[in-house]
Amino acid sequence: MPQATPDTVSIEDFLKLDIRIGTVVRAEPFPQARKPAIRLWIDFGGELGEKKSSAQITAHYSPAALVGKQVLAVVNFPPRQIGPMLSEVLTLGVSDGKGEIVLMAPDQSVPNGSRLH
Repeated sequence: MPQATPDTVSIEDFLKLDIRIGTVVRAEPFPQARKPAIRLWIDFGGELGEKKSSAQITAHYSPAALVGKQVLAVVNFPPRQIGPMLSEVLTLGVSDGKGEIVLMAPDQSVPNGSRLH
């Protein structure tokens, strides 16, 4: 079945998104979430500092394996309540062939807080 073509957006729309790289400094299971998830504490360095996120990534990742991993996240969405946790950033990933999330990450180390261009 063909996929729907996404709506066209302007470069100005894209530039409104603040997508940054950060390093996971802490991760733990999040059993209070409706779907299996992991709580992440991500260090974006500089003025952003450490932010929390909830991610449904349990199919491919364990909390221990995530510590030290760099990930991409949208940092300028409003915080969102996920069960008892306030998620401050949206950690980015793509679906694999089974619909499970694979995190987006750089292929080499970059400074925390670096912005996606």
